[in-house]
Amino acid sequence: MECFKKIQIDNEIYVADTHFQKAIRCNQIATDETIDDYERSLGIIATIFGEKGFEAKEHHNLLLKWILNYLSCGKEIKNDNKEQDMDYIEDYDYIVASFQSDYNINLDEEEMDWHRFITLMNGLSNSENGNCCVLNRIRNLRNMDTKKIKDSKEREKIEKAKKQVALKKNKIHKQKDFTDDEIKNMEEFDKLLNS
Repeated sequence: MECFKKIQIDNEIYVADTHFQKAIRCNQIATDETIDDYERSLGIIATIFGEKGFEAKEHHNLLLKWILNYLSCGKEIKNDNKEQDMDYIEDYDYIVASFQSDYNINLDEEEMDWHRFITLMNGLSNSENGNCCVLNRIRNLRNMDTKKIKDSKEREKIEKAKKQVALKKNKIHKQKDFTDDEIKNMEEFDKLLNS
């Protein structure tokens, strides 16, 4: 499958690399809080449009707009503050296994663009009757509300399993310098939790 799209801005032709792994890399750049918004934008433009896009300062806004539209599959992005139940990087092995079991597709060898990847992700098996790919079993477990489980042993078992598959919250954050008072308060709070 062709993973390149040409777009024209003014008289310039830019070639976008729409391979799903490039889109996953853009997602990783977008969540990297160690870089500022401008650097983040440049990183995303360079990932999709390469050096030509990176150097085309006069077209950065239009290139970025195209990328955001493409990566959102033309849909409006809703920020509903819902807790994340999947991470493309952290869950990549589950994604690969699920594509292999559901579609007999080896993602490490497949030339697939982002839109097809998302369409197939949305179609992965997910049944309450147990016929479910590994990725969706993990996601369902992460989303399970253990407060609804009456049996305390079963609830404890499920909570332990949830901890084993929990996302590591591995977003890259800027290092914050804490004041002495903030450090003291955090240490006191930590003592209260562990007592």
